[in-house]
Amino acid sequence: MAIVVEHEKRKREILKKALDVFTEEGYEDVTFQKIADRCGITRTTLYIYFRNKHEIFLWSIKQLTEGLENNLKNVIKDTSLTATECLHKTILTILDACEHNKQLYSVLLIYLMQLKKTGADPGEKVRRRILHLHHLLNVIFIRGMKNGEFKKLDVGQVYELFFSLIESAIFRLAVLNEDSLVETRAILQMTINELLVIHK
Repeated sequence: MAIVVEHEKRKREILKKALDVFTEEGYEDVTFQKIADRCGITRTTLYIYFRNKHEIFLWSIKQLTEGLENNLKNVIKDTSLTATECLHKTILTILDACEHNKQLYSVLLIYLMQLKKTGADPGEKVRRRILHLHHLLNVIFIRGMKNGEFKKLDVGQVYELFFSLIESAIFRLAVLNEDSLVETRAILQMTINELLVIHK
């Protein structure tokens, strides 16, 4: 059991250091050797954990999205929360994750731009990765509309509005190099309160 724990701990350490290399040098310029050097291990040891740099990068993104999805599922399962409270908590959880993983979004942006240059569709990769997020937010919107907390609106349009604000938050972090999403938080809170909640 201790071996498994150490294995997972080392994988997390490798991913953390690898992201520094990706951020500093850009996805294309990073090599497996550079990642091994930064981690203070040999390439042979690195191959025990990952097959190549692409796998390291994608595993990092997968780990991030799965962790976020699990946190959001726990929020949605909390029956003590109203739909409005659930939406507030969900949005704040997403923004916290964005701030905490600012470095990863910078790397991801570079990766997607380079992917586009090859003729691939980066939009498709993003849509696949956020499919669960789309579903989880829609569950909250539908619940709120059914129980009368939210106005009767087009669920797809409401999702697009919130997702656009989340995209804006990521842009602020990854491109504008902002450290805090204070303004985005305020806008999202206002959107929830004024656009969705029925005022009686």
